[in-house]
Amino acid sequence: MAASPDRPPLRRDAELNRRRLIAAAHEVFRERGLSATLDDVARHAGVGVGTAYRRFANKEELVDALFEDMVDQVEAITLDGLADPDPWRGIVSSLERLCEVQAFDRGLREVMLGAGRATQRQAQMRDRVKPSVDRLVARAQRHGVLRADLIPLDLPMVQVMVAAVTEQTGDPQLWRRYLHLLLDGLRAEAATPLPQVIPPEL
Repeated sequence: MAASPDRPPLRRDAELNRRRLIAAAHEVFRERGLSATLDDVARHAGVGVGTAYRRFANKEELVDALFEDMVDQVEAITLDGLADPDPWRGIVSSLERLCEVQAFDRGLREVMLGAGRATQRQAQMRDRVKPSVDRLVARAQRHGVLRADLIPLDLPMVQVMVAAVTEQTGDPQLWRRYLHLLLDGLRAEAATPLPQVIPPEL
């Protein structure tokens, strides 16, 4: 972990505990959502509660660190889609992987869609990931495989709609059906004009 002017680098054992807590938070929040406590995460990580509070002053700090990991993961998935030489397959594989993460990670859904700092975190995610999404969309449109009137914001909106399927039904696989129904609506071929309603920037 790189040092910052106001925070010295952690000792090796301290950094190991920090990473262990973040990994445990992924698992605990995935199953239980953000109602789980820092004490719950510490127990799951196999470290003392005091150790957890030395690394993170409160649960919000832990969620911030977890969110940074989530942003890295989303960015990596989007860049993988760009690396695919097939523009349509790049779009589909990116959305499938992102929606799968959402479906199985209740904590991620709550971080991104819940109350509190969700708006701020959505802005952070957008700032990091939007350039890659813009390129993904522009490339597919240049190749004529993605409808010309689609805008980059439509892709995260598709994710929000698909996430609602998991939230409403609790079924961890049903989202796949509705994602592919929506994907058919993104294809350039046989696309009908969209209503002239432009969604706001999030």
